[in-house]
Amino acid sequence: MALPGLSLALLDAIEEPALVVEGERVAAANTPARALLGERIVGRDIRFVLRHPDALEVILPGRGGMRELTSLGGREQPWTILVRPLPDGVQLVRLLDRSAVRSTERMRVDFVANASHELRTPLTTMIGYSETLAETGPIDEALRIQFGTTIHGEARRMLRIVEDLMSLSRIEADRFVPPTDAVSLDEIARIAAEHGQVLARQRKCAIEVDLDPAGPIAGDFGQLLQLADNLVGNAVRYGCIGEATAIRVTTRVENRRAVLRVIDEGDGILLEHLPRVTERFYRVDAARSRDSGGTGLGLSIVKHIAERHRATLDIRSQVGKGTEVIVSFPLLEDPAT
Repeated sequence: MALPGLSLALLDAIEEPALVVEGERVAAANTPARALLGERIVGRDIRFVLRHPDALEVILPGRGGMRELTSLGGREQPWTILVRPLPDGVQLVRLLDRSAVRSTERMRVDFVANASHELRTPLTTMIGYSETLAETGPIDEALRIQFGTTIHGEARRMLRIVEDLMSLSRIEADRFVPPTDAVSLDEIARIAAEHGQVLARQRKCAIEVDLDPAGPIAGDFGQLLQLADNLVGNAVRYGCIGEATAIRVTTRVENRRAVLRVIDEGDGILLEHLPRVTERFYRVDAARSRDSGGTGLGLSIVKHIAERHRATLDIRSQVGKGTEVIVSFPLLEDPAT
C-alpha cells in the first residue's frame, strides 16, 4: 500500500515516532521514527524493525492496544507503544517517550520524601525534649532552659522550611505570569545587603557594596528581594570564614542586561556539586547547612524566581577560593522583552 501525499504529510506532522504497518510490513514512517529506528525501515518486516517482544505482541495480532516498554531502538528509556487498527488490515503505531513524565514523577516522589525527612528531624527532637519537660517531678533549671531553647530553635527551623515551601508554591503558581512592574536592581541589591549586615556582624565579616545604576527591569519587587536576600544570606553563611573575608554585592549593565553578582571568599563548592545546588533540599554539606540555619531551599527559590523573570543564573565556584553567583536580567526597555 502506498500512502497518498496528504496521509504522508499528516503522519510526518506527528511529533513522536509513528509508523503505518500493513500486515507485517512497515508501509510508512515519519521522520522521528526513522531517526529512532533507522532510515531504511519502510518496506521492511516489522519484526526486524522493532526487535522488542512486548512491542510485537501488541502489533502482530492486529487488534491494537497499548504496552509499556523499558527500551527501544537502542535507547534505554521508558516508552509507551500505542497501536490503533485502521481499515484493510492497516495499523497506526505510535511510540511515546515517557522519560519526562517518569522524571517528573521521580522528582515529585523525591520532593515529598525530602520534605518529610526535613520536617521529621526537628519534630522528633521537639517531641523528645517536650516529653521530658512534661514529666512530673523537679527538673534542673539549666536543663529546662536548654531543652526549651532547643525546642524553640527547632520550631523556628520548621517554620522556615514551611515558609520556603509556601514561597516555592507561590512562585510556581505565577511562573507563567510575566512581571510588569519597573524595578531598580541596584535598589534591590542595596536593601538585601542591608538585610545581611546583622548576620555578617555575627560572622565577623563585611559586606561590600558596589552598585551602578543598572536601569529598570520588569520584575516583582518582593520576589526579586527574596532572590537577593537568599543569595546574600547564603554568601554570609558559607562564605564568611573570618574577619579578613568580605562578601561583595555588585550591579552592572552588561550587554544590555542588568547583572547582579554576589561573591564570597569561602571554601567554595566542588565541581561535581554545582549542577545540583539549585535542587530542592540538595545540600553540599548537610550538617553544615542545618547548623547555619539553611533550609536547603534557598537556591531552588532563586532559580524559580530567575526563570519567572527570564533571567539567567550562573554559579561559579573554586574550592578554597570562593563562589560567585551571577543573575542577569533583560532591561525593561530592551525590545527583546
